[in-house]
Amino acid sequence: MTTFDCLFCKIVTGEIPATVVRETPTTLAFRDIGPKAAVHILVIPKEHYVDVATLAQSDAKLAGEVLETAAVVAEAEGLLDGGFRVIFNTGEYGGQEVLHVHAHLLGGEPLGPMIALA
Repeated sequence: MTTFDCLFCKIVTGEIPATVVRETPTTLAFRDIGPKAAVHILVIPKEHYVDVATLAQSDAKLAGEVLETAAVVAEAEGLLDGGFRVIFNTGEYGGQEVLHVHAHLLGGEPLGPMIALA
């Protein structure tokens, strides 16, 4: 996949619209179109990295900026008191659907167990 084919890269360039809640020079946070919680926001680096492992190994500063944006958005959304979850799905087994690293910021209601055991 090239960045020209990447859904999130197209959101960064404005080719595909999104409901942006925060933008910095290096990150973008926008509402998920299929929310799994009362608050479900995706936080991405504007630069294309396939997954969180690649990002962390290639640019630790940018990885920190993604987490900083998630924290600022969590506070702006009123999630600090009740708590929230930040999830990076990585690879096929991790459930990653878009091959551009993204953090799911979830909260606004009790989230239940992290995974359901069969």
